[in-house]
Amino acid sequence: MSTQANTPSSSPAPSPAPSPASGERTGWRTGKPGRIEALAALTALEGAALVVGGIYMLVMGMLGRPQSPTQAVTGGATLIALGLIPLAGARGLLLRRSWGRGPTVITQIMGAPVAYTLLKSHGALIPTGIVLAAVVITALVLLFNPATTRELGMDRRPRPASGGDT
Repeated sequence: MSTQANTPSSSPAPSPAPSPASGERTGWRTGKPGRIEALAALTALEGAALVVGGIYMLVMGMLGRPQSPTQAVTGGATLIALGLIPLAGARGLLLRRSWGRGPTVITQIMGAPVAYTLLKSHGALIPTGIVLAAVVITALVLLFNPATTRELGMDRRPRPASGGDT
């Protein structure tokens, strides 16, 4: 049995976490997931799907019998490179960096026409298009939400003076 639990600590009490209204930017936020965490999760999901698709194309290009092995390998490498864009954006969003918004916007701009093309196709690609369209629309709504903009420190509106000299 430890006696440290009953002895007073000489270290100072932990300071409360800064509130979003205080204007302080933090790394990881505690508590339930919010807009930025959901946006980062959707963006990371898109990036992971691109990377997995790229790895599949690379493996099938090298081990399978594609019409053009060079084209399969190039396509796989391109998908992997494109998958790194949303993964970087998701990391930036989780760290509350304003630059994380750029790769996320690029990802959604690239995803919208892909979703449209999938919706116009046949068979099992239609449900895939529906899911991708839902992810793109949800991410764009979360991305351009004013609260998200404020939390990322991108709000350009002047803050009211707090009485007194500034």
